[in-house]
Formats: sequence, C-alpha cells, structure tokens
Amino acid sequence: MKQVRHVAVIDIGKTNAKVAVVDVIDEQEIGVMTRPNHVRPGPPYPHYDIDGHWAFICQALGDLHRKHRIDAVSVTTHGASIVLLDDSGDLAAPVLDYEFEGPDDLTEEYDAIRPDFNETGSPRLKMGLNVGAQLFWQMTSDDTLADRIATVLTYPQYWAFRLSGVVANEVTSLGCHTDLWCPEKQHFSALVEQLNLTDKMAPVRKASDCLGTLRPQIAAETGLPLSVPVYCGIHDSNASLYPHLLKRQAPFSIVSTGTWVITLAVGRPSKPLDATRDTLINVNALGDPVPSARFMGGREYEMILDGADTDFTEADVASVLDNDIMLFPAIDPRSGPFQGRQHNWSVEESTLNSGQRFVTLSFYLALTTSVCLDMTGADGPVIVEGPFTQNRLYLEMLQAATQRPVESAGGSVTGTSIGAALLALDNKRHPKTPFKRPLEASNADPGLQQYVKKWTERTARLNL
Repeated sequence: MKQVRHVAVIDIGKTNAKVAVVDVIDEQEIGVMTRPNHVRPGPPYPHYDIDGHWAFICQALGDLHRKHRIDAVSVTTHGASIVLLDDSGDLAAPVLDYEFEGPDDLTEEYDAIRPDFNETGSPRLKMGLNVGAQLFWQMTSDDTLADRIATVLTYPQYWAFRLSGVVANEVTSLGCHTDLWCPEKQHFSALVEQLNLTDKMAPVRKASDCLGTLRPQIAAETGLPLSVPVYCGIHDSNASLYPHLLKRQAPFSIVSTGTWVITLAVGRPSKPLDATRDTLINVNALGDPVPSARFMGGREYEMILDGADTDFTEADVASVLDNDIMLFPAIDPRSGPFQGRQHNWSVEESTLNSGQRFVTLSFYLALTTSVCLDMTGADGPVIVEGPFTQNRLYLEMLQAATQRPVESAGGSVTGTSIGAALLALDNKRHPKTPFKRPLEASNADPGLQQYVKKWTERTARLNL
C-alpha cells in the first residue's frame, strides 16, 4: 500500500472553513486555503452555505494537490449540525445554523420527549445546540419533511459522502450534545425512535475508517487520482484530542480553543456533572466517554475586543494585577458555566486603555477555562490547542488558576487539522513526535495567585 504522507483535511469551523494539507510525518500544515463560514439568512431559516463550501472545497483540493500531491482526504467540522438527505442524495432541507433561535419556540414540546441527561450526557441547550431540538423543530415546522428524509448524516460525514459516495455516521459527532446518542451503551438514544428516524440513520463507522476512494467526477474536477482514499472524519474538538490519546498516558486534559473553548478531561476520577452549567459527555475517536465543559471563548474575545489592538505592556499587566481590574462572566450568556448572567467590569471600562482591556480579557478567558476544567474533575497536565496558544497571558493565568502544568501544543490553528489527518494512519504508524515542554510561566507570582483568589471569590458572590 502506498505510504500516506500528505493528507488534505476539510476543516469546517463555525467562523471559517478551510482546506489544509497536513504532512503527517512532521505533523505540520504545509498548505492552507480558507473562506468565511457566512450563514445564509433564509428562507426557510438561517442555514450554512453548503453549495459555496463545496465549490470552495473542490477548488482548494485541486489547487493544493498541484502544489503538494495529496495522498488522502479526511474531514473535521464543528458539532451541533446534522444533514438530511433525500432519495437522490441531495439535501432534503438546508443545514440549519445552530445559533438560530427557532427551536426555542418548541422548548416545552421538545423537553417532553428528549432523553434524560443521565442517558445521553447531553445538557439541555438553547437555540439549535441540541441536534435533536433542531430535528424536532424542522420536522414540526415542515410537515412534509419527514417523508422527504431518506438518510440522516452527521456533519463531517456529509462531506465525506460528497467525496466518496458512502453514507456514514460517527460517534464523536453523535456524542456532541445531540441528544441522539448514549455514550455509556454506545447506541442511539430513544429520541431517534421518537422522531421516527431509526431506519434513516446512516450506519455508524469509526472516525478512522476508510469509506472508499474519490468519486470519479470529483477526481476529474480536482485532478486528484481516483485511488485517493477518503476517511470517515471527526468532530473538531475530538480531532484536537486524538493525537494525545495516541501518545499520552491519562490523566490529562485538552483545551481546544477557537469560537468555542472546550475542555476535555481524559482519565479523570469520577465526578458528577452539572447539566445546568454546560458540562457534557463527549465521545472520543475510540468510542470512550470524555467528561467535558465549554463556553464560547473565541466569540467572547471578539465581542470585547471588537477589532481593537491587542498590544500590551508589562506596565498594563502590573496595573491590572495591582488594581484588581477584572472582567466577570458571562460575555455571551447563552452557553458556558455562567449562562444566563450578564458580564460586568470591576471598574468603568471606558477608563481602561487597550492594553489593560486585552490583559483583563485574557485573564478572564483563562479563569473561565479553569472553571470548566474544575467542573469535569480534570487532572494531570493541561494541553492547550488552537489560537489561544499564542496568548502568553492566557497560558500563564491558566497555569496559575489550575496549579497544574500547562502546555502549548503549538501551531495556532493546526490542532484540529492535524488530528483529523492522523486518522489516515493506523495506530502502529503514528509518529511519536515529542510534545512541547510545559509552559515556564511565572505563575508562582503572588500577584497572579491573589488575582485568581479574588476573581473566584467575587464571581461566586455574583452568582448567589
């Protein structure tokens, strides 16, 4: 069998879509093309630009293949999305944007049929963040939809289907607060039968399964060989986790950063999860339950900065610590451990310069991440993936708050793509690249420790 080295990864995030070529030996992205993930307003409801994504994917695969010679294709996407196909393999309905609030109109009716948290590990979330709520709303709002649905696919596997022609579902996306999966029993929940979708769910495959090779028309359009294999694909947070599952001994935790900051606790001691604080059970690529918590950290970062400068000085850091300048949750109150609460500053925000605002925001994000880790009973080193690895203030405060080693996985935007690319290798062939050394942060500084203590105490009082 031909050795796989350059894997093209289709990586659909909530903010951007990209196609990256990953060198799986060096575990580095060597080519990337991106486009914004704009939501189309409707009708019939806000939905993703599937046709635009597909045209971009095909063009990017062709361009990147000419530069780097692609050996295989894998997929990773955000969660909380489902795809409904008709008998022809076309969309039976647009792919609903999970931030659409329409499903909230049927909250009472949906709550009457959804499974309990103890069965699914899925907390009850607003908007369309529970895929089951999306499906219930779509099928209730359009009484012809049920008859049009022939196949139900999780989102990464839809793109794998477009490439290979093979339909599949996969557990990391099914286990992503969908209400459709039972992590402990590893089968569909009772909700699938309630929605009369049992016979329409595509077969469940492993993330690392090869579904087949490229469809002839895709090979012709992109210039890739017909023999290029297409792998089943994986939910993005679990893509970040996957390399560490292969190389590390538990316990450890992954912090996947992007639009969402998602903490995943591997090998943690048993600790009850609080479904009201956006904790959940994810399912990793090996099929095992993973206690998790999350908040929209990347979205909150953008909301506060609003395009402002991120430069800061050590004088700004000292000012924030010395004067207890703090930001309290929640900037986006729709999710996370402090959902339903409105953010506030300990001082008048207008009195702060841009550096002080950035420092305070970075500390807030780290402290909220620490709360998420604590709720899942996380233990061992903390490995940060994604854009926040470039924020020294965030890493240092996270280490101060958790009192555990914090490691930056490096590569500010490559965590998910590398994990998805490694699916194309069998376990025995995974390279054993050493991980980064733990952050050598000055987290013993009493100023940082005092800041953690005061923020934690004041946040607790605000929540009373």
